[in-house]
Amino acid sequence: MYLIQPWIDSTGHFFNRDNWYLERLNHEIVKQIITAVYVIFFGLWLASFKLKKLKPYRWQYGYMFFVSMLGSSIVGLIKSQSAHACPWNMVHPNTLGSYIWDFSAKHGHCFPGGHASAGFILMTGYFVYRLEQPKRAYFYLFSGILLGFMMGWAQMMRGAHFLSHNLWTGWVVWAINILFYAICIHRFEFEKQVKQELT
Repeated sequence: MYLIQPWIDSTGHFFNRDNWYLERLNHEIVKQIITAVYVIFFGLWLASFKLKKLKPYRWQYGYMFFVSMLGSSIVGLIKSQSAHACPWNMVHPNTLGSYIWDFSAKHGHCFPGGHASAGFILMTGYFVYRLEQPKRAYFYLFSGILLGFMMGWAQMMRGAHFLSHNLWTGWVVWAINILFYAICIHRFEFEKQVKQELT
């Protein structure tokens, strides 16, 4: 609550709700760039069935794309079934020239933070590359955390989410990655061994 209040004016309006930078740049353009990254991974995965030089990386490309999409989809599914309202639907002006919070609001579909998941899913790259390329793995880990929080914070400034919504998004994406990595760890070890033998 404390972190979101600076973005509300005295009448209970989120004055950044229609801000061009937050709405167009953060909510649309940044998401489109990240989507393009995943289109490239999917394209590389498809190409690996035809191009011999890409075949050793097929598992990495496929895992990066499909596990990331699964993480984002699960966040979206939870959000679609959620009764939690967005902050901008919970703030109402009162007769004293101020505003009040309506915690009974049930507009729904606002938890967890769907937009932040586009950033957080980059954390999948940490699990993809941690055995073979640790530096690249940490690049994806920190990029995912940073972008997830930046994209989520921008949505907080617009009144779309509370911080807790975005924290839950990060946790869900991380938990999905932990689960799938635990299931697939032997395949990652096998892929590493195969590449070492090829070199």
